[in-house]
Amino acid sequence: MKLNRFYLIAVLLALFFFQGPLYAHHGTAAYDTEKSLTLKGVVTSFEFINPHAEIRVAVTDENGRTVTWLAETNNPNRLARRGWNRNVLKPGDMITIVGNPVKSGNPSLRLTKVVLADGRELDPL
Repeated sequence: MKLNRFYLIAVLLALFFFQGPLYAHHGTAAYDTEKSLTLKGVVTSFEFINPHAEIRVAVTDENGRTVTWLAETNNPNRLARRGWNRNVLKPGDMITIVGNPVKSGNPSLRLTKVVLADGRELDPL
């Protein structure tokens, strides 16, 4: 009986100590949530994968250079509940992405909305 109680307490303590880092993984600390970017470009890839689906979009900047942006979304399970599937975006699709850029300045953002060429909106949150 004492041994079972010991294991129960050990498991509860482990969960207590590791819950902070596990929750922090899904935080927005890397993103500038005070800013929102809207970019129009061509889908180069869409990966409907765990832990976060990813869209790569080729965007032409003001100097005429093409920059590939990474838009990180939610997990496929949550996206599927919002009407997404692995075929909703295909390479070559023209889309507009809206999201919070990373603080580092890299061409990456936390996606908050996708607008398809026909005007339909996809909600990733």
